[in-house]
Amino acid sequence: MTTTVTSTPSERPWPVVLLTALGAWLATIPLAGVVALLLGDLLMSGIGPYVVAPLLLVGAGVVLRAQGVGTFVEQMAVPMLLLGGVLLGFGLYRDLPTLGASLVLAVVALGVALVIRGPWLQALLGACTVGLLMVGLGTRGPRSLWLSTHAAVLLWTLLAAGTPRQRTTDSPPTPSATTLDAIGTGWLLATLAALAGSSGMGFLVGAMLDPTPGRVGSELILFGRHAWTSWPAWGSAALAAAAGVLLWRRLPALQRPWWTGVLAVALVLAGFLPWLGAAWWLAACCITAHQPRRAAAAALAAVWIISAFYYTLDWPLATKAAVLAGTGAALGLLAWWGLHAGRTAATSVAAPASPVPDRARLGIALSAVAVLVVANVGIWQKEDLIAHGRTVYIELAPVDPRSLMQGDFMALNYRLSDTLRSQLDGADRLTQPVAIARLDARGVATLERLADTATDATLPADALRIALTPKSGRWVVVSDAWFFREGDGARWQTARYGEFRVQPDGRALLVGLADAELRPIRPQPLTPAATALPLPAASPAPVPPASGG
Repeated sequence: MTTTVTSTPSERPWPVVLLTALGAWLATIPLAGVVALLLGDLLMSGIGPYVVAPLLLVGAGVVLRAQGVGTFVEQMAVPMLLLGGVLLGFGLYRDLPTLGASLVLAVVALGVALVIRGPWLQALLGACTVGLLMVGLGTRGPRSLWLSTHAAVLLWTLLAAGTPRQRTTDSPPTPSATTLDAIGTGWLLATLAALAGSSGMGFLVGAMLDPTPGRVGSELILFGRHAWTSWPAWGSAALAAAAGVLLWRRLPALQRPWWTGVLAVALVLAGFLPWLGAAWWLAACCITAHQPRRAAAAALAAVWIISAFYYTLDWPLATKAAVLAGTGAALGLLAWWGLHAGRTAATSVAAPASPVPDRARLGIALSAVAVLVVANVGIWQKEDLIAHGRTVYIELAPVDPRSLMQGDFMALNYRLSDTLRSQLDGADRLTQPVAIARLDARGVATLERLADTATDATLPADALRIALTPKSGRWVVVSDAWFFREGDGARWQTARYGEFRVQPDGRALLVGLADAELRPIRPQPLTPAATALPLPAASPAPVPPASGG
């Protein structure tokens, strides 16, 4: 008697599944093209999408739900499912408003996810459901976007609360629990992505994606300086408070006085960042449910949202720095309080804790000294360049008017000779080319060509070297932006030249702007009502390279 062992999908080696899926897709795509040619008129008009799409969705659902189906047939059902969804979406968005079509598609996606098997596909459909909710509910402005993302948060909370839990660690999860858990995973990740993306660009990503960093993501940062007077801010603070209370109730280690301080800091940040409270609520739910990977994803989204605070141009830089520095200092003190209280409680019931090893203390001290040395060396180099560098003016070239003024900075471009531009077209962006500039009697430099190490070892008195920097697909001198105090933009619109300090080796620093007569433009004197940090009038402060808004 021969016993045949049939492997379940979970027992199939993933390379076999991957190669089979590739073959199934390659076989399905031409077949779909032939069907589209034969039924083109029916699919594009009338009730055709509503006839063909359900057939594709039902057929794919039957195959993906059945057990014992061959791997090739199972993988062919995936593109069939995708084609059915695309065709149904085409018909719905053609005949219904965006809101109605999106909600119908979201219901269909969620229904298919509940029917089929396969955790990865269920998670993908859960994410698609959230995306469709965003399209339907969040395209009417920032407040509708906030409402749609938080509706997704509420629905995920209900879904997580309704997911059956394992009675014991040894008992296998029920099929319904596995399905809801997979859908919840995709739903959660898509919701976190929507929260992070709606908050703006974090970690200076905006500077890498757009030549005008203040524009990237800033239109999605809501409510500006009126954050604490808007209902989304109060909703964010309420969610942050709920997250803190949930952690306090479920985790006995947090039932301490210092946790009240942490909760207060969270409320302050959530008031400034209307997207942050939802991320903290999701993180708290995942932590209390013992789901570390989901909690890590939620924590990453919260960090992204906090980093996007940098791009909130409606807030002065001094205010943003004060908020972040204050919350950081408060959290540091609270962490010290918590560790000290925990150590005191431990020593009262156990042997005294071993002191911190001398090597660890030495490492901490050396790290702090290294940070201070690096920072102060950089400051000293800039100050030395300002004090001893040669004063040079470089003419500013016109830029896109839409990018000229962006809140608290001005986009800059410099006039280069045609010869230099042609030489820079093939220049390696991993190196820093040096240009040769010719000075006139006023000190205005004309960037003429790239330096040649063989012929430019010695330069005449009216020539000098200036290093160039790649920025946003073009070459600039030091920086492509000049930052100034909020509300002081009209003063800088007369700028026609950039004022630099240049060393003999070509190192340069942008220290100010000048008008057409080379008169330095100074910031408006600081008044008691002003809220931004002033630039010193006697010695222009160095401007950092424009890597963000």
